[in-house]
Amino acid sequence: MYVCESGFEFKMASYKSMTDLPEITRLSLHDQVAVRLRTLLIEGRIEAGAKLNERELTDLLQVSRTPLREAIKLIAAEGLVDLIPNRGAVAVKLTESDVLNTFEVLAGLEAMSGELAAQRISDAELAEISAMNFEMLGSFARRDLSNYYRLNSAIHAAINRAAGNPVLTRTYNSINARVQSLRFKTNLNETKWKQAVQEHELMIQALAKHDGAAMGKIMVQHLVNKRNAILEQLREKEVKGTSQTT
Repeated sequence: MYVCESGFEFKMASYKSMTDLPEITRLSLHDQVAVRLRTLLIEGRIEAGAKLNERELTDLLQVSRTPLREAIKLIAAEGLVDLIPNRGAVAVKLTESDVLNTFEVLAGLEAMSGELAAQRISDAELAEISAMNFEMLGSFARRDLSNYYRLNSAIHAAINRAAGNPVLTRTYNSINARVQSLRFKTNLNETKWKQAVQEHELMIQALAKHDGAAMGKIMVQHLVNKRNAILEQLREKEVKGTSQTT
């Protein structure tokens, strides 16, 4: 159990406790390792800017270095880690400028996804997204942040797929990957977490009405709110870091 600065509690396993992660199987081992490594990075169990320690990770994930290195390559291709000469794999760390530029593009991509999805979504796709949203609400009620974010990401991905544009999907995925950890952390603030939940409810309503204009506006506002929350956290961290060194 974790208690954030705003005082509310949520569930998130520690770096040393991996029992909540999918079990690694021998089928496509490096893909299974990538799933768990991705979770460590997104949930901040490996801090931004930290070097991925192969020895520690092989012990933690109980695999050899070969599948771990293959998994790291996959994660690097997604943008969650940077491969730096003479240093190895490092968890991506974005500056304030990076965040501003990335979310400026993401807002446009999410708006396009939302507008097209509202126009093209099938009844089956809408039912699937509605069901995931209902399950996500349950995770929010339990303050199960790990599962909440998994479902949240799945909903955004499903909306993107419903837009029916594979080029848009590929572009969105490549850019969104680098900010997943930052998006996850915005929910550490209860007020902002509740706001995000309410925005998802509005998304479902707009999709059900096939209202592309409304859906586009909701998606843009959703991304703007995420961006602002991230910038606030980055600035607070910078202030704390400055005060501790003075």
